[in-house]
Amino acid sequence: MTLESHPLAGKVALVTGGSRGIGAAIVRRLARDGADVAFSYAASRERAEDVVREVEALGRRAVAIRADQADAGEVEALVRKAHAELGRLDILVNSAGVFVTGMVDDAKADRAAFDRQFDVNVKGVAAAVRAAVPLMTDGGRIVSIGTTGAVHVPFAGAADYVATKAAVAAYTRGWARDLGPRNITVNLVQPGAINTDMNPQDGPFAETLKGLAALGRYGQPEDIAAAVAFLAGPDAGYVTGAALNVDGGQSA
Repeated sequence: MTLESHPLAGKVALVTGGSRGIGAAIVRRLARDGADVAFSYAASRERAEDVVREVEALGRRAVAIRADQADAGEVEALVRKAHAELGRLDILVNSAGVFVTGMVDDAKADRAAFDRQFDVNVKGVAAAVRAAVPLMTDGGRIVSIGTTGAVHVPFAGAADYVATKAAVAAYTRGWARDLGPRNITVNLVQPGAINTDMNPQDGPFAETLKGLAALGRYGQPEDIAAAVAFLAGPDAGYVTGAALNVDGGQSA
C-alpha cells in the first residue's frame, strides 16, 4: 500500500448520513482512499449494514451508528462513540440533511417540517463540529455538504432549504478562522443537481435542472465524494474556508 494509492491511510473519518446517496458514496470513497470510517444513519439499519460490508470488503474498519441529526444530544453521542470505537478522529464530513420546499406565502405550509429542516441542516452540523473539535487531531479536516442554491436560488419555494445551507457556508468561513491555529481545515462542497433518491435524474424536476447546468446533465454521488476526498486529503492542506461548486456549471 502506497500513500499515492491510499492517501488517507491511517486516518479515521466520521460521515453523517452515510447509509445512502451522497453520504454512502463519500463513505465508500474515503474507505477506498485508506480511511477507517464511522457513519450515522437515521432509519434503515439494513442499508447501513450493506455499506459496512462494502467498507470491510476494502480492508477498512467500519462502524454504523444510528443518530437523529436533529437531536444535538444524539449527535454529540455519535461523535463520542465514533471516536471511542475507532480510536481517533481525523475527518468529519457533515452530509446528513433534509430537503423541504414551500412558498413563503403558503398558509398551509408545514412549519414543523421547516423547523426540523433547520435543526438537521444547521443545528445538527454545528453540534457535530462542536463535539468533534475537542477530539480531532491537529491537522484534521472538516467538510460539509451545502448547495449551489445558497448563492443562485434555482426555483421558487426553495428559500427555507437554501437558507439552511447558506448558514452552513457562513459557519464554514467562521470555523476556518477559529480552527486555523490547529491546522484544521474547514471547507464546503456545494452540489448542483445530483442523482439521488431525493432528486433522481429521471424525476419530475430533472429536465428543468439539467437545463440549468452548462454540462446539460445530472452529476452522480461519486462526483461529490471525489470532491470531499480531495478536501479531506493531503493535497488540500492549504485550502480552508472555501466553497467548492460541483454543479456541472449551474452556477457559472
